[in-house]
Amino acid sequence: MGRDESGTLARLREHRTQRFEPTLARHGGRLVKLAGDGALAEFPSAVDALGAAIEFQQAMAEANRDQPEDTRIVFRVGLHLGDLIVEGDDLYGDGVNVAARLEAEAPAGGILISGNVHDAVAGRLKATFEDLGDISLKNIERPVRAYRVLAEGVAAAPASTASSPTDTPLALPDKPSIAVLPFTNMSGDPEQEFFADGMVEDIITALSRFKSLFVIARNSSFTYKGRTANVKQVGRELGVRYVLEGSVRRAANKVRITGQLIDSETGAHLWADRFDGSLEDVFELQDQVTTSVVGAIAPRLRQIEIEQAQRRRPDNLDAYACVMRAMPAVWSHHTDTKAEALRQLQHAIDLDPRYALPQALAAWCHAQIATYDSTADPVRERLLAVQLAEAAARLDGDDEIVLTVLAAAYSMCGDHPRAGPLIEKALLLNPNSAWTWQRSAWLNVYLERYDLALAHFNHGMRISPLDPLNFNSFLGIGTAYLGLGQFEEAATCIKKSISTEPGALFQHRMLAVALAHAGRQEEAREVMRQYLRANPDMTIARYLQMTPAATTGMPAFQRMYVEGLRMAGMPE
Repeated sequence: MGRDESGTLARLREHRTQRFEPTLARHGGRLVKLAGDGALAEFPSAVDALGAAIEFQQAMAEANRDQPEDTRIVFRVGLHLGDLIVEGDDLYGDGVNVAARLEAEAPAGGILISGNVHDAVAGRLKATFEDLGDISLKNIERPVRAYRVLAEGVAAAPASTASSPTDTPLALPDKPSIAVLPFTNMSGDPEQEFFADGMVEDIITALSRFKSLFVIARNSSFTYKGRTANVKQVGRELGVRYVLEGSVRRAANKVRITGQLIDSETGAHLWADRFDGSLEDVFELQDQVTTSVVGAIAPRLRQIEIEQAQRRRPDNLDAYACVMRAMPAVWSHHTDTKAEALRQLQHAIDLDPRYALPQALAAWCHAQIATYDSTADPVRERLLAVQLAEAAARLDGDDEIVLTVLAAAYSMCGDHPRAGPLIEKALLLNPNSAWTWQRSAWLNVYLERYDLALAHFNHGMRISPLDPLNFNSFLGIGTAYLGLGQFEEAATCIKKSISTEPGALFQHRMLAVALAHAGRQEEAREVMRQYLRANPDMTIARYLQMTPAATTGMPAFQRMYVEGLRMAGMPE
């Protein structure tokens, strides 16, 4: 609609008049009403309803076959069989509500039906069904048995599975496991989105400090932001038993937090609660949510463990808000977004000089600028990274993010002996930090302990399987394989990294090296030509000048790498 309002409306009208309404007529259906891009219809029988749904979705699949991806209109269908309240030409009642909620849970281009529809149509239509078990639907008090319809031309899986790292459900860990999904911002103000995100960030961090819990990292949880999540599907994709979801409503100086804990295998609600308070008490409210969730998952955990797990709270809520606004840009590889992150973080530091997290995140930004971005003075950027990270550690030497950043800053300067103990302490404080495991793996790459590096990269990705930062783990695994002389494996992993984060152009340089040593000269030279088109000033001499200090203790690796650059066609 935003790109082409009139064209979208015309296509929507065409689908309704040429496909939807004729299908209803053929199956005895009645169009009750239209609501925006949705419709409510009733049928004389469940068989007629499902027959119409399948025929309509097959017609839409055919209509979309030759359409560009960004102009296709794709529908979801939900069907329920139940009593209705008739008022004039309109329909109301719980049956309508259940059908609407099933529609929201259906895959794009697919059909979701309730258990009573399934019982009425089983064996009477050319379709099979996937039993999803009892699922929780928004604003429906009881779980509803649901089935996904499997028929030719009907989408069989949610769109979200395209980003899943595997089609096979991940095995559950040997201890309680949980994913905290993004909380819904109920404030009606898009500017408050960061507030809801910050609430989830702190709950994840507090939970992850329990060694008795397996906690999915923030970046994987946030891949579900902005879309309706089927709890059972989330459990399969992330490999967790429990899912926490909720909402945050903020008005004036008041805040309300609601949360519910769901068993992803059964769909059963294990815990639900609501917390009201003033904005000044927001962190106390977050602690209450954390305490209640952990108590529901592992009742034997002592309250003292919960109290010890809480992070230091910033004295100034505005500083906290700045950090939450900066967070997405901190991990970006684009110079302009890094600049915005640093601006927000500096504002947070000015507001609360004793708040360690913004200083640590600013240090990470400078370290990344020195390593990956085009900067005239990488030495200065690395020095700034160390200074800020050391300042953060003086403020809070027991925060795993602060310690990990300081270790990374030291390591990027080639000071690996000081980095090692800091990483070890960070992992003791929080063994569920996917990013700390990733940085530990990179440190082992720099120390040429490649097998240990591979183990740590893989463990970090298991904790956060959908993490957008996993491209850096794939790159690290490729680097380790380069060090081991396994060049084909290196090329495969670096290609995975590029497909995950194509904008990080430095990866193409490493791919060219792997391909060259694997004997795939033409591919290597083509990759290098593409890289040089984006970096026309790059030469081997310039690369050596820019080489991160972290790798200066790897002379054999550097000789191999430079030889690969030369074979791939980088000019001297």
